[in-house]
Amino acid sequence: MHDLDAAVGYWIRLVGNGIEIFGVLVIVLGIGWSTFLYARHRMAEPHYATYKIRIGRSLLLGLEALVAADIVKTIALDLTFTSLGLLASLVLIRTFLSWTLVLEIEGRWPWQCGKHRP
Repeated sequence: MHDLDAAVGYWIRLVGNGIEIFGVLVIVLGIGWSTFLYARHRMAEPHYATYKIRIGRSLLLGLEALVAADIVKTIALDLTFTSLGLLASLVLIRTFLSWTLVLEIEGRWPWQCGKHRP
């Protein structure tokens, strides 16, 4: 039984790390691609808004993946009151970051449906 617990723990940790790596890659590659496209347009002022939106979307998707990795690793591996409190803190911080990114990208809070930036 102990061997099974160790094997399951190993695979869950591996999956969690894989999701974290995916989240970081989404952020890094998204910023790199956005910067490449912006530089290709010779950093013209009209393309700056699109550049910001692309970076914001990369950050949002990457943050979502990082939250998922934290949930998988905390709930499945180390469920204590301390780890649950740390997870809640991380999720709150990342949720706040996501909300502010949506506000920056779309000009509205996430719960304000249908109102888009002109």
